[in-house]
Amino acid sequence: MQIYNFLDRYRQGERDFSQVDLSGASLSGVDLRNINLSGANLTSANLSWSSFDHANFAGACLHQADLHNAILNNTNFNRATLTRANLSKVDLRMASLREANLNWADVTRADLSEADLQSTQLNQSNLAEAKLNKTQLVSAELMAANLCYASLIRANLSNANLREAQLEAAHLREAILVGVNLTEANLHAVDLRGSNLSEADLHRVILTDANLNQANGDRADFSRANLTGAYLLKAIFSNTNFFRAVLQDVYLLHTDLSNANLQGADLRRADLSGAYLQDTILTEANLSGAYLLESYLIRTQLDRAELTGCCIHNWHLEDVDLSNVNCRYLFTQFNHTTNSPSDRYPVIGNLLPGDFTLKNTTNKLTLEIEFQHHPNWEVLVFTLLQLEGEWSDLKLKIESYECRFGHYCLRLSANPVVKPQRLHQRILQLYPQMYKRFHNQRQSILELLELDQPHKRETQSLRRSAPQPIDQEHSADHQWHLYQTVVYQIERIIMSQPPEKIVEGVQRLLKFLKEQNIATEEIHKQFVTQTISKRVTKDPLFQKQLLEWQETTNNSGNVSSVEQAMYSAISIILGNNNLRVFP
Repeated sequence: MQIYNFLDRYRQGERDFSQVDLSGASLSGVDLRNINLSGANLTSANLSWSSFDHANFAGACLHQADLHNAILNNTNFNRATLTRANLSKVDLRMASLREANLNWADVTRADLSEADLQSTQLNQSNLAEAKLNKTQLVSAELMAANLCYASLIRANLSNANLREAQLEAAHLREAILVGVNLTEANLHAVDLRGSNLSEADLHRVILTDANLNQANGDRADFSRANLTGAYLLKAIFSNTNFFRAVLQDVYLLHTDLSNANLQGADLRRADLSGAYLQDTILTEANLSGAYLLESYLIRTQLDRAELTGCCIHNWHLEDVDLSNVNCRYLFTQFNHTTNSPSDRYPVIGNLLPGDFTLKNTTNKLTLEIEFQHHPNWEVLVFTLLQLEGEWSDLKLKIESYECRFGHYCLRLSANPVVKPQRLHQRILQLYPQMYKRFHNQRQSILELLELDQPHKRETQSLRRSAPQPIDQEHSADHQWHLYQTVVYQIERIIMSQPPEKIVEGVQRLLKFLKEQNIATEEIHKQFVTQTISKRVTKDPLFQKQLLEWQETTNNSGNVSSVEQAMYSAISIILGNNNLRVFP
């Protein structure tokens, strides 16, 4: 058909051009939306920069057609032939390409978000930097395809064939990859957080520096895969095959590896802190320099495993045979301040074969509980007391408390009668409930304990974390959370803003607290000063800004409480010889 005749008929309102022959036609930049080109011959046609949204290309032949930058959203390409077609930068959002043939096609930087590509052939196609978010790729053929830097967030690739595909630095967060074939594929630095890889075939896959945090790899095959430097925190890899896989420097913190096969795996310097290793096979595995802090080894098979240089601080063993383990020395403690293992065993020399037995291990675990705000110690004691009541054999002990930027860390020791993850979750669940219950009954509790001046003691106890409001119109629980939220916001402002912005932002928040009848003296007297001083030690540039700010505001008549606190901080800085003061 002649091009001018075809376009004239379209302008007159005709839309059905099924089976038309437009091979080699030049239709660049035309608007042909809602057109029906099903079964049409568009071989080598130029359709670049054209608009075909809601068009029908079902069964059409577009071999070597040029569609770059075309608008093709909501278009029907079911069973169409697009081999070696140029689809770079096309808009194919919500398009349907079921059973289409796109082998060797150029789909770079195209947008196929929420498109339907079920059973589509994309072998050796180039999809680099393409967007395939929420795209349906069930049973698609992507053998040796290039998906480097592509975005496949929440895409469904169940049972797809990605053998030898290139997915370097691709984004597959929360993607569904059940039963996918990724044999010998390259997934270096890929983002697979929260993805489902159950029953997937990843034999000999490259996953170096990949992020698989909270991923599900249940019954997947990672045999002989390379996961060096990968992150697998809080992931599920139960019944997973890691036979002779390379897992050097891998982070496996709190990961479920129950019934996994890690025979002959290279786990040198891997961090398995808090990992669950029930019935896990680690026969002949190399765990030299690995971290097994608070790990659970229950019926774990360690025959001929190499454990030299491991840190076993607070690990838990149950029915584990260590008689045939290779271990010259190990570390029984971990220094959280220096972030390194300590207490070498033996202190000097090496262990003889068979010397490493259960007597050298500890039957205690340590929990780290992070609080967003300062914990109330009275409430915490009753929280731990209730936990010991819920588990009769449980014994808890507070080991240490540390204030970190943005949160507060409480370290507890416990005998291993409860899974650490379950205990951790229960503490965080029970603490706010106990706070409300305890506050309502605090007066009665202190009277029963025959403690003097309960009201005064209550004020002193709660002042640091949640001072009592002047009126009691709102509930104490509401006041607690309101106060802590504002304090956290103040801390963020001080640690990130310049001095003039700090004065403005903090003063506004203090005013808000006063309007809620919440006392603020403790904040502007101590907290602001201490937080500013803390930032100065970490940020020399802020120190210079602070001194410059003082020079411009020192002569002002009205000085706010926040400015007073900042002047106090400056006085501390100038009086500290360990700090370098910039001119």
